[in-house]
Amino acid sequence: MAMNADPIVDPDILDLGLAEPGRRRIEWVLQSMPVLQAVRKRFIKSQPLEGYRVLAGFPLTPETANLLITLRDGGAQVSANAPEESPKAPDLAACLSRDYGIAHLPAIAALGDEPHWVLEQGGRLLNGELPALRGATVEWASVRTYPFPVISTDQALTTRLFDHRYGVGQSVLDGILRCTNLFLSGITIVIAGYRWCGRGIASRARGMGASVIVTEIDPTRALEALMDGNRVMSMAEAASFGDLFITATGSKNVIGRDHFDRLKSGAILANAGHSTAEIDLGALERIASSHRTIRESVEEYVLRDGRRIQVLAEGQPINAATGQPTAVRDITMAMHALSLEHLIKNAAQMPHRIHPVPEEIDRQVARLKLDALGLKIDRLTPEQEAYLATGPEAN
Repeated sequence: MAMNADPIVDPDILDLGLAEPGRRRIEWVLQSMPVLQAVRKRFIKSQPLEGYRVLAGFPLTPETANLLITLRDGGAQVSANAPEESPKAPDLAACLSRDYGIAHLPAIAALGDEPHWVLEQGGRLLNGELPALRGATVEWASVRTYPFPVISTDQALTTRLFDHRYGVGQSVLDGILRCTNLFLSGITIVIAGYRWCGRGIASRARGMGASVIVTEIDPTRALEALMDGNRVMSMAEAASFGDLFITATGSKNVIGRDHFDRLKSGAILANAGHSTAEIDLGALERIASSHRTIRESVEEYVLRDGRRIQVLAEGQPINAATGQPTAVRDITMAMHALSLEHLIKNAAQMPHRIHPVPEEIDRQVARLKLDALGLKIDRLTPEQEAYLATGPEAN
C-alpha cells in the first residue's frame, strides 16, 4: 500500500474516538515547542519536502507527533513506524490518522511505495530493505557507514547542550525520584562517566544538595569533573561510599562483580546510558540469595551476607519512560526537520557516511530558541569581522 494512500491503522487505533484526547496532548506540548513551530511556519510557505515520502521511526510521543505534522505541512507524504518496544500511544496515532492523514504502520512490510527519507533514533530502519532510500537523519547510529548519507543530530553542539546535558540531567534524576521517592540532599551519588550526560546529571545532583563522586577512564574529563566541584576516584574506591550509583558511559560492566562486594546495604543502582549492559546484572543474580520486586521498577537483590542492593528499571535507561522535557525535545525535533531539508538539497553531493549536523543549522536552531525566549545577542560590526578574519581568534 502506498504511503500516500488512505492512512494505515493497526488494531490498536481502529477506535478513532481516541483521536480527540490525542489532539489535546499534541496541542498542549506544541506550546512548549517554539523552535519547531518556527520551522513549521517556514515549511508551510516554502514546501521544501514536496513530492517526497518520509518514514519516521521514533517512539510515538506528543513531541514526535508534532515533528510528523511539521514534515507533512512541509509537503511530505509521512508515515510512522514506532519501535515495538516503545510505549503504545493509540490516542496520538488515531489523531495523526484522522486529522492529518499520517499513517501508523504496524510493520515495514505494510509499505508499498518505499520512503525516500527516514528519520529515527538509532538506525533501526536503515538495516532493512528500502531500495528507494536516499538518506536519513538519526540521533545515534550502530554502524559507521551506509549506502547513502546520514546526518546524526547527536553530533550537533546544540543537541549535546540541551538534550544530553540539560535534558538528560533533569530526566534521569526525575526518573530516579519517580521510582524511589529518594531525598537527594545529603546523600552521596556516584556518576560513572563525565561526558555531556554525566556533566548534566552531576550538575543537577549537586544543585539538589547531593555529594557527587565521578568515576572516569579519561584523564582530561576526570580533571574537568574535579574542577567542576566533584570528587573523583575509581569505581573500586567509590563503591564503598555511594548511596546512589548512575552509569552514563555506554560501556559494559561499569558496575560489576568486584564492585558488588563493596557496596553498602541499601545502595541503589541506575543506568542512564544507551547500553543495557552497564550494570552486570548476571553477576549480581549469581551472588544474590534472592531478589524481588519491592515497588514498581525497583528490584531488590539480597546478598548472602544480608546486604540489600536495589536496581532500578531492570538496568534499562532510567529516563526511558518519562523521556526528555518537551522544551528539550523541541530542539531535537527541529534539528531533524532542518537536517532533512539539508539532505534533500545536498544529498547527491554528500559522501555515503555519517555526517554531523551542518554548523549553520546548529546555529540557526540556537537563534530560533533565543528568539522564542525574547533574547537579543550582540552582532559583529564590519570592523570586528575584518579584525577577527586576520587577527587571533577570541577565546
